[in-house]
Amino acid sequence: MKILVIGPSWVGDMMMSQSLYRTLKQRWPEATIDVMAPAWCRPLLSRMPEVNEALAMPLGHGALALGERRRLGRSLRDKGYDRAYVLPNSFKSALVPFFADIQTRTGWRGEMRYGLLNDIRVLDKAAFPLMVERYVALAYDKAQIASASDLPQPLLWPKLLVNEQEKQETAAAFRLSAERPLIGFCPGAEFGPAKRWPHYHYAALAQQLIDSGYQIALFGSAKDKETGEQILQSLEESSRQHCHNLAGETKLEQAVILLAHCQAVVSNDSGLMHIAAALDRPLVALYGPSSPDFTPPLSHKARVIRLITGYHKVRKGDAEEGYHQSLIDIKPQRVAEELSALLGQPLEAVCTS
Repeated sequence: MKILVIGPSWVGDMMMSQSLYRTLKQRWPEATIDVMAPAWCRPLLSRMPEVNEALAMPLGHGALALGERRRLGRSLRDKGYDRAYVLPNSFKSALVPFFADIQTRTGWRGEMRYGLLNDIRVLDKAAFPLMVERYVALAYDKAQIASASDLPQPLLWPKLLVNEQEKQETAAAFRLSAERPLIGFCPGAEFGPAKRWPHYHYAALAQQLIDSGYQIALFGSAKDKETGEQILQSLEESSRQHCHNLAGETKLEQAVILLAHCQAVVSNDSGLMHIAAALDRPLVALYGPSSPDFTPPLSHKARVIRLITGYHKVRKGDAEEGYHQSLIDIKPQRVAEELSALLGQPLEAVCTS
């Protein structure tokens, strides 16, 4: 059996989609699974052993480009796909499998995709509260699975593979110390400060960890570089040599490897958080207005800290520097305690911020 998956366009969603690939491979071990997704996804897909080939989606996230999608779909016809799974809910995402004339095209109804999908599912959000459940449900006949409780348990959570040699070589390339264990911080978030734990809290925690013998790596994109510098400059001058601002300095491939090298990770609700969970790293995940009820970190080694309940549609925090008060209220000492429990050893210094 040959399967084509039209994958998501966001890091966190792409990570959670691996649960579908793992489930499909468990059901049909002989199946060949190709995933079409933006080219930047290749470093993630290449570390998913269930995926045979990552096919680059050459069209932008918002582009309909009907003619291009028709040509792309027709170019796939000779690959002989038997089934297609369309994970995004947009109308345009279902066009390529339709034009590829794939016999069975499965997905949630989304933007009224009758005709484009011929194995269409109508979503009851209450029946499938987690995104990962919605993905995995597509692997089964819709008559079998009426709600998440019908899914075989346990779910196959995302799991990325990184080998030890890669870790050592990449750590050396970025001049990380071989003497101090590494803790990763992911202080950025796509939607800005409202989803970020304040930089001064990160700095206070970093200082405590450095005083306890650890080194810190700050991960993120180029637009997180400034936040990383704020954290770095807030440290005692003698401690800054043990904090490495890698935001904007690593490719996604390198960030994945270095996160796998970390003893533990502290992260906002972000794509990197989901990568750390899939790497099975001890993880403290910090939530504010966004909720872990839909897309939690999928790991038994993850601890979620959130001081409010419910869903809050916040794109800009109303507290100082755009932060959300619920994240300001998560004190570094609370995070340090969770880290200590995950690491199985106390941190020597006391965080007073």
